[in-house]
Amino acid sequence: MNDVTTEPLAHPAEAAIAATGLRVEAREMPQLVRLVSRRMPADRDVVADALCQVRRKAWTGRLMDLANRFGESWVRRADADAAAGHMTDPDADDEALRDSLRQVVGSRMRGAGATPEAALEAMAAELLDATGHALPADRHATLAQQVAQAHGLDQGATAAFVSAAIRAEDRRRGELRAAEQASRARKREEVARLRAWEKSLVGIEGIPALLGCTPREALRWAGAGLLPVARKQRERGGRERWEFDPAEILPLKRESAEWRRAEVESADRKESRREAPSIRVGNAAVARVAALDRYAAHFATARALKRRITLVTGPTNSGKSHTALDRLATAETGFALAPLRLLAHEFRDALASRGVLASLATGEERIHVPGSRHLAATVEMCPLHNPVDVAIIDEAQLLHDRDRGAAWTAAIMGVPARDVFVLGAPECIPMVERIATLCGDDVEKISLERKGPLRAATNPVGLGDLRPGDALIAFSRRDVLDMRAELVRRGRRVAVIYGALSPEVRRAEAARFRNGEADIVVATDAIGMGLNLPIRRVIFTTLKKFDGEGRRDLNAQEIKQIGGRAGRYGKFEEGVVAVLAGAGSPDFVRHMLNAPPAPPVELRPQVQPDADIIQAVAAEIGSDSLFGVLARIKRAVLRLDDPNYRLADMTQAQAIASAIDGVGIPLMDRWTYAMCPVDERDNGITRLARWAVDHAAGRPIVPPSAGRLPAPEQASGEELQRGEKVHKRLVAWRWLALRFPQAYPDLDRAEAETARLDRWIEDVLRQQRRGRTALAS
Repeated sequence: MNDVTTEPLAHPAEAAIAATGLRVEAREMPQLVRLVSRRMPADRDVVADALCQVRRKAWTGRLMDLANRFGESWVRRADADAAAGHMTDPDADDEALRDSLRQVVGSRMRGAGATPEAALEAMAAELLDATGHALPADRHATLAQQVAQAHGLDQGATAAFVSAAIRAEDRRRGELRAAEQASRARKREEVARLRAWEKSLVGIEGIPALLGCTPREALRWAGAGLLPVARKQRERGGRERWEFDPAEILPLKRESAEWRRAEVESADRKESRREAPSIRVGNAAVARVAALDRYAAHFATARALKRRITLVTGPTNSGKSHTALDRLATAETGFALAPLRLLAHEFRDALASRGVLASLATGEERIHVPGSRHLAATVEMCPLHNPVDVAIIDEAQLLHDRDRGAAWTAAIMGVPARDVFVLGAPECIPMVERIATLCGDDVEKISLERKGPLRAATNPVGLGDLRPGDALIAFSRRDVLDMRAELVRRGRRVAVIYGALSPEVRRAEAARFRNGEADIVVATDAIGMGLNLPIRRVIFTTLKKFDGEGRRDLNAQEIKQIGGRAGRYGKFEEGVVAVLAGAGSPDFVRHMLNAPPAPPVELRPQVQPDADIIQAVAAEIGSDSLFGVLARIKRAVLRLDDPNYRLADMTQAQAIASAIDGVGIPLMDRWTYAMCPVDERDNGITRLARWAVDHAAGRPIVPPSAGRLPAPEQASGEELQRGEKVHKRLVAWRWLALRFPQAYPDLDRAEAETARLDRWIEDVLRQQRRGRTALAS
């Protein structure tokens, strides 16, 4: 090492470094010069701080290399960075580095659980969550040993703990393998059954042999709807082939003789006989049991009431919710159904402000208020059996949503209220009217106008032209955080709102913006639903979004729904919708704001099976396989050309069914698991299957834990994302805990961990440091 370099000092930063007399290795000099040059003029403290950054980065890299070499996949980069921060000797060898790392990781292991058993479970679960795979057996044993040492067990206790951990893990792996094998076997069996059933189907040419009729009679009876069609297939050339289930046709042989006599006797009698069995039109036995083609009749309580639907439509900021809540508050009993847990809370608060107590029901949360006769809930939690005076169902345009549309169909058809207020954008009108017709309900339409004008900006807006009260809209978490980092670098105070944040954090961030603690809010389209904010201008940072299949232009409804958040009655009388400079044309925004509602591509409401239908179909086909039941429902329950309904996408439910069908829990419990909200991109189905195996084995499922969290001001973007993922896992865990309290017993701990993560994530987002922010890294 040299105290000073012998080369000519080609850069002022090199002279500053040399003047400090600090010992610098040649390999450190290039990075050091870059860092120091950003902070000229540089004194000894500046150079020393920069040298520490250079060495810390190098030590972090060496520590990660060492962890990988020894197979310690539980070591995070944050651990290596913290361990590097403890180092002072630039000549530290590998053992010194590993010793520092062991101290940091040991501290995290102690924070992962109060006991070695809990800590090991949490660490193993964290790795499973991160990779989707359990640790190899030898690595699991090493992890167990390190956890035991971190918790201060002596040599004998450590050996006993590791031995017990190996036995427990071997048992669990065996159970998982058995469940996976059983699930695959069941799937093969059900696929074979389904193929055998499909193979048994006959075309119209096979009917005469089954009924002893002529081909002409078979064609006539099929056309009249007297013969249940099991499946319709498109052939080459566009022709349609009707196929029939012999097991359904043979019992009709006696009836066919009556049909023949009726045809001979009179045309009127013929019409009567055709109508008699109409409930079977186009459905095989499974379809008749499920009755999805008569879905409205499934909601007996609602059908027994004389309901009146009031359809309240209008743009954002037109007072739809206010109008309906005023009516709900005067009713003795009622429901307020919202699309999000956040908005269910807002409905509950709005009723409280009107002097009405309300309980709360969401997928993962229950708040019972003694004496309350009102309920605020998410749409999926709509009660179907207790009649009330008034119900509100918000955001009805989500009837068209690919993932959740069926929940709105069920709520509008099934809510047992005498007065039903359906709120939404004008685009929902045709679908709601169609549903009302299917239910036999009267509809009154109310159209509201926006309380203040909304206009498109003439020119794009530059980042330097942003003003307090502006909202920037991006369409991904990464873009939101990148934009936040750039604005913070420019000295702006920024709040953020995006879908991965919990409702509690979103409310806190909205409050910061509302209270003036933040000048600007950067958000995804999550801002377009609820969250009344004092926004002066909505500024799109892009006019395209990824919709799950590809990038496309924003449509008129999206521009109106999101842009309509601009302007706040009583504060900003005029709302302005703009586009960021370089992100698109203001003319496009203007055109979309003025576009009439687009006619819906599909007017048939989406429907999906519930627990009663699953149970009935399972009994009909004589199968205990959830995959088999769902496969038959998808194939046979609802014709693709059904005039009234279409089957909702059940892809995720089928994937979960495939993963857990071999687990030893009852069919209806497996159906509950299939409805659990999980993120497939975060190995959600694998995690769910592991929980189900523990459930079947009688082992309590431990809530997910984020372990020891870094100080908010030091949190990286990766650590923030990890915290958000753990929060989502806790949502799934709490959802299941409300349905299986014995298998998921530690709800208090899960709620405490959820609250801890909420506070930490909010503290991370509150950081408003200039320069290279932690979240941008």
